Amino acid sequence: MHGKGATALGILDPETGEVVDAAGPWTEWASTVAAHGPRVLGVAASPRSAPEVVELDTGTGHARVVRAGHGDPVDPTYYPEPQIRAFAGPAGRTVHAHIYPPHHPGHVAPDDELPPYVVWAHGGPTGRAPLVLDLAIAYFTSRGIGVAEVDYGGSTGYGRAYRERLREQWGIVDVEDCAAVALALADEGTADRDRLAIRGGSAGGWTAAVSLATTDVYACGTLIYPVLDPTAFAGETHDLESRYLESLLGPCDEVPGRYAERSPLRHAERVTAPFLLLQGLDDVICPPAQSERFLAEMAGRGIPHAYIAFEGEGHGFRRADTMVRALQAELSLYAQVFRIDLAGPPPTLELGK
Repeated sequence: MHGKGATALGILDPETGEVVDAAGPWTEWASTVAAHGPRVLGVAASPRSAPEVVELDTGTGHARVVRAGHGDPVDPTYYPEPQIRAFAGPAGRTVHAHIYPPHHPGHVAPDDELPPYVVWAHGGPTGRAPLVLDLAIAYFTSRGIGVAEVDYGGSTGYGRAYRERLREQWGIVDVEDCAAVALALADEGTADRDRLAIRGGSAGGWTAAVSLATTDVYACGTLIYPVLDPTAFAGETHDLESRYLESLLGPCDEVPGRYAERSPLRHAERVTAPFLLLQGLDDVICPPAQSERFLAEMAGRGIPHAYIAFEGEGHGFRRADTMVRALQAELSLYAQVFRIDLAGPPPTLELGK
C-alpha cells in the first residue's frame, strides 16, 4: 500500500520494476493483504463504501468485492462528497484536509446564507483522517453543517517532514493548522465565520480543547474522551503510550513548564466558548478523572457546557445507544449555538453554567 493522503494497492512487476495501482474506487486499504497465485485479497473502503473484502486478479487487473459486511440502510444520495484540499498554513506550511460541504438531496440553503462548519481533529495525533465513507459525517452534512477533516502537521501519509512538524509542537502546530483551514473556508466564502466549531476525540480532543483555550476562531467545541492535562496523562495512561509525549512535547522532567503552559486544564479560565464533553467511565487511556478536574475548573464561570459520561464505555465508544446519544447531543449543541432550526430535532442538550 502506498499513496499521499489516501492509500492505493500497488502491484509490482518484478521484471520491469513498474508499480501499477489496482483499479477501483478504493481510497483506503488495510495494512494486511493475502495472496494466492495471481489473486490478492485485502480489506478496502472508499468515500462511498465502508470496509469490504476486495479480490484483485493481478493477471487481468480486474477487481471485485467478495464480501461487504455492512448492509447500510442509508440512501446513497445522502452520502457526503469529499473535496481533497490543501491550504496555506502559518509560516508557509501546507495543510491538507478533506472538506465535506453540507449536502441533502431534498434541500438547498438560501443563496444569502453561508453554512456552519465543524473542524474535525483526528486522534493519534500522528494518525490521519481516512478518506472513506463516514456516516457520522453524513449525519451533520445532511443537516446543513459542513465538516472539515484536517490532517494537521504531524499526520501520516504526507511524508516524514510533514509528520515531524509536530515534534515538541503538540498543542501549537495542530491548533494552528486547524484554525488555518477554518479561517480559509470563511475567507473564501465557503463557511460562515461566526459559525465555526471544532471537535475531536482523544488527541483530537486535546487539539479541540487547546483551540478553545488559545484561539477565538470557534463558536463552540465538542471534546470526546480528551487529553486535558499532559502531565497527568503521562502518569495515568497505560504503559504503551506512557512515553508518547516525550516526542510530542519533550521529556516532562526536562520541560515541565511546557507541559503546564499547553495544558487546557491548567488554563481552563481561558475557555470562553460553549462546549460538550463526552467521556467513557471505563477509559484507561484518557481516564475520566481528567475530565472531572476540567469541569471543576469550569464550574461557576458562566460558560454554557454539558458533560455526558457513559458507563461501560472506554476509549472509543462501542455501543449503538452510546453513539446515537453522543451524536444527538453534539447536533443539539450546534443547533443551539448556530441557531439552526432543525426539522424533528433530537432531544435538547441542556447547557449548564
